[in-house]
Amino acid sequence: MVVSRASITEKNDIDGIIYTMIDVAVKVKIPFLWGKSVFKKSNWSQINLIVGPNGSGKTLLAQAISDQFKENGFAVSFVKSDRQYDETQIKILRDNEKVRLKIEKVLSSMFGKSIKFIEDIDSTLIPIVENKAWNVEYMLADAECHGLREIISLLINLYAANLEGSDYSCLLIDEPELHLHPQFQTFFMNEIRKEASHHKNRVFFLITHSPFFIDLRTPEDLTGVVVCHINKVPSSIDDLSSDDDSLFRRFLPRFNTYHKQFFFSDNQIFVEGYTDQQMFTYLLSFIADEYHAAGTGIIDVGGKDELGVFCKVCSLLGTDGRIITDLDSLFSGKLRDVFCKDERSINWLLKQEEKHRNFFSSIFTQKELAQPVTLEKLIQRLERFLIAIGQEITGYTQSQQLTGGLKVLFDKLSALNEKHENAEAVDTYKTVILQGIQNEEKALAKFLPKKLADTIPSIKNLQSFILAAAEASRVYILPRGCIEHYYTRNKILYMPVSAKDRLFHNEIEFIQEAHAKAIRKNYSDLICIIEKACSRIL
Repeated sequence: MVVSRASITEKNDIDGIIYTMIDVAVKVKIPFLWGKSVFKKSNWSQINLIVGPNGSGKTLLAQAISDQFKENGFAVSFVKSDRQYDETQIKILRDNEKVRLKIEKVLSSMFGKSIKFIEDIDSTLIPIVENKAWNVEYMLADAECHGLREIISLLINLYAANLEGSDYSCLLIDEPELHLHPQFQTFFMNEIRKEASHHKNRVFFLITHSPFFIDLRTPEDLTGVVVCHINKVPSSIDDLSSDDDSLFRRFLPRFNTYHKQFFFSDNQIFVEGYTDQQMFTYLLSFIADEYHAAGTGIIDVGGKDELGVFCKVCSLLGTDGRIITDLDSLFSGKLRDVFCKDERSINWLLKQEEKHRNFFSSIFTQKELAQPVTLEKLIQRLERFLIAIGQEITGYTQSQQLTGGLKVLFDKLSALNEKHENAEAVDTYKTVILQGIQNEEKALAKFLPKKLADTIPSIKNLQSFILAAAEASRVYILPRGCIEHYYTRNKILYMPVSAKDRLFHNEIEFIQEAHAKAIRKNYSDLICIIEKACSRIL
């Protein structure tokens, strides 16, 4: 089907589900918002979302999109955020029985109310609401709450979107969430989906700040999201690779309303669990420049692999999401894969190549250096060093003769070896060795054979270098291990950590009662990490 220079096609996703794609070439320039950059997009979903922080140009972009859809043969209706009842809406309710009956059905089911019209002295028709529960009538414009008037207005625009006679229509709604309870936002989004499924020639754009309209059910829905940014051209996804499609298909069912905050700010920080989220949220107010934290939210996502998915989504959408994660993220998981392949980390490494040539020569052979030094390659070399030390420790059969911190380290590794058939492949095992080097460097250097002891400085340099490369992609790895290793009420040495909930509550009680100066002193390392994560890179 061809519409001027546009086309609407139906495609099957990998599960055989049919979805509609609209091909309209859009090109938008707004110099005072994003300089010389140009927003371009040609692949659109049937339902599209324009999101982003205040002042990022969402409405201006939507207006330009509506103009270009109109140029491509679409009948366009743009419902602005300052919408009010007017004669056009009243006329639709009065003259179009189909629309009126659909709205009356909604009102009756949800509110126990209906609408009827009475003739005024000047022959105009006035909409009257009837409350069936109390058999009371009143004027819609004067007595009804904003929410009910808003849902009626939205439904009129939705149901009447194709009344102009054109075969193809485009409805844009600015801030559909205004005056609406979340329940009704969800209801209205479901109504849009119904209309879209029944009318494949209709296209919808929602300019929104509400996570209740971020209704992403399939990976294809992501292609309908346009993210606006402060002082940067909007970004979107045109196509997904098969790997990304598979990743998001597994992830989207777990994607809740709380997670969706990052669509509305370039300054969100993602962490693994709720204890991390609570600790960083408490400490956020203690950073040196409080304005760096403006608009920042700390969002827990439920696990290391979930962090990798959020990192990937942010990368694809051009949203400057930040990740704070545990040290074991270096050794396995989706997050490691993502930040190793991130262009920012790759570019950072390229800039460091000349400066660190001697260091690379000390840890790689000339044959190995014939290939590019990647972040993945550096992590693998770190793992090799750590495993060599772990094998030496594991082979030591007289650990009972050790004392102090070295014995604690050996016992921890021994327990991991007993628990796992191939402990060397476990990320926690390598993390514990790395923590052991931090905690017991001098004692380990005396214990290990000289050849292994000489690798300790290289291990420390590698860790610092790798963490700096990860930071280039806005992934901040906790050098000590996990959040519990920064607690002050209990001394935690190694991963994994048990009784996390009890440890967390002890720490929070201290923070809630402590003086600000004591908090800044006790948690200076964590506050420093938050400050770096909050910083904006222009």
